[in-house]
Amino acid sequence: MADWLKTRPDNKTVSILIAYFLIYVVWGSTYYFIGVAIKGLPPFLLGAIRFSIAGLILLCWCFARGEPVFRKNLIKKSVISGIILLFIDMAVVMLAQQYLSSSLVAIIAASTALWIMALDIPMWKKNFRNLATVIGIIAGFLGVLMLYAEQLGQADGLSEHSEYGVLLLIFGCISWALGTLYAKYRSSGAEEVNAFAGSAWQMLFAGSMFWLCSFFTGDIRTDLNQVPVSAWLSLAYLIVFGSILAYSAYLWLLKVRPATEVATHAYVNPFIAVFFGKTFGKEHITFIQIIGLIIILLSVMLVNKKKS
Repeated sequence: MADWLKTRPDNKTVSILIAYFLIYVVWGSTYYFIGVAIKGLPPFLLGAIRFSIAGLILLCWCFARGEPVFRKNLIKKSVISGIILLFIDMAVVMLAQQYLSSSLVAIIAASTALWIMALDIPMWKKNFRNLATVIGIIAGFLGVLMLYAEQLGQADGLSEHSEYGVLLLIFGCISWALGTLYAKYRSSGAEEVNAFAGSAWQMLFAGSMFWLCSFFTGDIRTDLNQVPVSAWLSLAYLIVFGSILAYSAYLWLLKVRPATEVATHAYVNPFIAVFFGKTFGKEHITFIQIIGLIIILLSVMLVNKKKS
């Protein structure tokens, strides 16, 4: 299923390109599919089903290949990564949407790349001495801001106690950044085997937390017979492409590429989300949004410049 993620010199470049395609394009498309799925499945139940099934499939695949998936150290570190990197970030986004519009959520979530750059202490010397990286990260965030500038101008993104939503999202962004850096430097070593097995365990632990929340919130009582086919199809897409492939590719990239570079997915994802919204959701795209998309692409090129 994922034999393209190898570290042999002859195919590593191709593997990296495929992995970036997954975290750039596939993850960007999940915004659209989450929107479709959430119309039939409540948030915590959606997260519970998605991550539990994806984790089980990936774990069984790793076990069938004879990989050491039940190592104590791997499981222990995956608990931390799964809760910090997957559960907290996604749960916080759901809670924040009680106070903020999706446009504001997207803007603040895009700051994840800045947090990763700020918290990646082992790379401070290299990152902050690389002017192209610094400019690219900041320009990318400004590009995302331009995507939603007009919605912000309408002042419909704020509600009473909107500061709660902002604080929640900042907490979520920091959690994702810390989880990313933990996965890169501390979690499950550098082998591709561990990237997949670790990904499986992380999704299973995150799924367990979502199941717990779905019990407390009442999501578990949803009548699955009333869920539309479109929601089930979107859920299947999220499981296979969003979780099994893209998330595993993300963890693998963290082992072989700088975290600041991998974090540029936070800027490209809105670009893809706008494309899917326009193509499939018939959403309107303005001139200022097009300019924002161009700035995002240029910023990614700057950050991804070959580092010495």
